[in-house]
Amino acid sequence: MKKILLYALGTCSLLTAGIQQSAAQLMKEKNEFTRADSLRGYLSPLRTCYDIQYYHLDVKVDIDNKFISGSNLFRFKATTDFNRLQFDLFANLKVDKVVYKGKKLSFTREHNAVFVEFPTAIKKGAQEEFTVYYEGHPTEAVKAPWDGGFDWKKDSNGKPWVATACQGMGASVWWPNKDHQSDEVDSMLISIAVPKEVMNVSNGRLVKVEKMKDGYTKYHWKVANPINNYNVAINIGDYVHFKEKYKGEKGPLDIDYYILRENDTAEKKAHLQKNANQTLEAFEHWFGPYPFYEDGYKLVETYHTGMEHQSAIAYGNHYQNGYRGRDASETGWGHKWDFIVVHESGHEWFGNNITSADLADMWIHESFTNYSEGLFIDYFYGKEASQAYAHGIRSGIQNDNPIQGPYHVNKEGSGDMYPKGGVMLNMIRTMIDNDEKWRNILRGLNSKFYHQQVDYHDIVNYVSQQSGLDLLKVFEQYIQHTAIPTLEIKQDPSGRVLGRWISEVKGFHMPIHIGLKGQKRELIQLDQHFRPITIKGLTKENIDIDTFNYYVGLLVE
Repeated sequence: MKKILLYALGTCSLLTAGIQQSAAQLMKEKNEFTRADSLRGYLSPLRTCYDIQYYHLDVKVDIDNKFISGSNLFRFKATTDFNRLQFDLFANLKVDKVVYKGKKLSFTREHNAVFVEFPTAIKKGAQEEFTVYYEGHPTEAVKAPWDGGFDWKKDSNGKPWVATACQGMGASVWWPNKDHQSDEVDSMLISIAVPKEVMNVSNGRLVKVEKMKDGYTKYHWKVANPINNYNVAINIGDYVHFKEKYKGEKGPLDIDYYILRENDTAEKKAHLQKNANQTLEAFEHWFGPYPFYEDGYKLVETYHTGMEHQSAIAYGNHYQNGYRGRDASETGWGHKWDFIVVHESGHEWFGNNITSADLADMWIHESFTNYSEGLFIDYFYGKEASQAYAHGIRSGIQNDNPIQGPYHVNKEGSGDMYPKGGVMLNMIRTMIDNDEKWRNILRGLNSKFYHQQVDYHDIVNYVSQQSGLDLLKVFEQYIQHTAIPTLEIKQDPSGRVLGRWISEVKGFHMPIHIGLKGQKRELIQLDQHFRPITIKGLTKENIDIDTFNYYVGLLVE
């Protein structure tokens, strides 16, 4: 008779999974894709023909009418000869005109894509620019940030409180751009005009405040570093600003806080400052210097819970620890820090510094950032606490679909990219069994791929090469498949204990820590064929397998 022990394949709920399951709930599986999906997700020659280098986004926000109008300047370098290109803007927003060298260009629209015709060929290597003028009522987010668009709210004093959030749906939900993660703009100016009783906070540094004749005030924000399209953000409110400097690895780092006037209390300010400073300290230790010193680090209060908007992190966790007061791990460790400050700041390294070139590899953003929560705990409370947290968040794993999505159709994988990805990385750290090497790998990722776009193979090959372990099949199993591998243990007639992996991945192999109960475990290499586990005195009865840190099934005959 066989005894089956399946570890961490339990049920999950919104309460125990927190932010991870909120995401999964809204990521409905889609097996058929349309022309619109391909236009958004595929890098056709009409998109690869130009390398975007600079934007100047200039928008007026009419809050009363939920209406926006303005322009975006595209400055680019031609990568080949062409006379036609594609940019992106949702169809509910009207393109008024496209201007090139003072003249209007002809254009056509298909779904959310806009195709522009140039009067003469743009030659490879040429530096050119055009400006798109547009207006309309942008999509209103129903439940930001899990769906995209504008979040129109008011604070308790009746003042406007407005924000954008568009990850996944795409930045073209509210402004015209080359809406693909593979091509980040090198720098950007964001100019947003808002009614005079409120202000706008966007990414980068505030370089100018301009009083307009119509009673509006325009805030100009300069972004000096490359930035993802979906990270570009508007935050409008009756904000109180305070700031400080953090002594970081690269010198003094400016930290700015923008909170609602109603929350201008010493206690709430201290909460944010403590969490921000601790987060930067822990993550610079594990990942290397904060990647955007030139643009500074900001926390901006929003109605929605949070988003990793580069250098202007959206914060809506109500000045409390946990995720809206909850601990997804149910270990107590998640109640010791503010989830949104830690998680969204982690994205500055994984998501904003290192960016997936295709939405299919969004797991790179979310898995490493989920894991960063445990590393924060490790830095302040120790390794055992971080491992307990990683084990606890297994309750949020659904194993419904792979955490890697299909390429070229703007589709991310399962919401398991949060907890399952984080658990996988904790498991890989356990395999490597050398924390200094593991830290150097994490720092090395942020150095080698600094301000770059990457894919699955970039990350997997780097971790495998730097660890000295062949982890290619491990990543394949946990990222590209739904099930987890099962370790089968049996004892042959001679008394030898044998083990093998059951996995749908051909040639799967993975080391795992095994030992005698009460004694130190050894790292045992196993594959899909039964191999003797050569530990003296080992039997089925006294075998000790690390199923706390290894997320596997266990089958004992």
